[in-house]
Amino acid sequence: MKPLHYTASALALGLALMGNAQAVTTIPFWHSMEGELGKEVDSLAQRFNAENPDYKIVPTYKGNYEQNLSAGIAAFRTGNAPAILQVYEVGTATMMASKAIKPVYDVFKEAGIQFDESQFVPTVSGYYSDSKTGHLLSQPFNSSTPVLYYNKDAFKKAGLDPEQPPKTWQDLADYAAKLKASGMKCGYASGWQGWIQLENRHLPGDRRRHVRRAGSGHHDADL
Repeated sequence: MKPLHYTASALALGLALMGNAQAVTTIPFWHSMEGELGKEVDSLAQRFNAENPDYKIVPTYKGNYEQNLSAGIAAFRTGNAPAILQVYEVGTATMMASKAIKPVYDVFKEAGIQFDESQFVPTVSGYYSDSKTGHLLSQPFNSSTPVLYYNKDAFKKAGLDPEQPPKTWQDLADYAAKLKASGMKCGYASGWQGWIQLENRHLPGDRRRHVRRAGSGHHDADL
């Protein structure tokens, strides 16, 4: 069994705007969405441009998250940063430390846009917010969910029902042990860092786990 996880990403806004009052304002948008997701980004840009003729979003694929992040910082240092840059969740802190972005909260505030930050699931928006103020530093975009794949033939060999995948973490541990006992070198593997599993274990949905004893650092077993 193997989960596939594409890291959540964010929009770091307010880097630069190019254009003038007499012409259409061009808004470069560097992103990391390829394939069908890239087509969807292009479609979103086309719809926006059609509805807002004074502006033109120009989406450009700049490689994976790490490549796009590096390209954005390099472009900022040379004075050629895009207006919008997509980065992965923890990249928000990197961009702020580099002083390469303008917090999205400030962008909305200066534009007079009323924006309800509470509309986002707390366990998602926490990645993109200032821990002191709680305001968004970047805009949640394309946040992902880990997906579990399993091999039905391997399940049959291990004596497991191929139509009944694991539904709990305990199931996952038990199934993995049986798969390994049946001859597999590894009953479970992750396509991403191990902390993804811990994160999903402790922060289900929009509910945070409570600490049973203040200061103990241990999470309650119950929600």
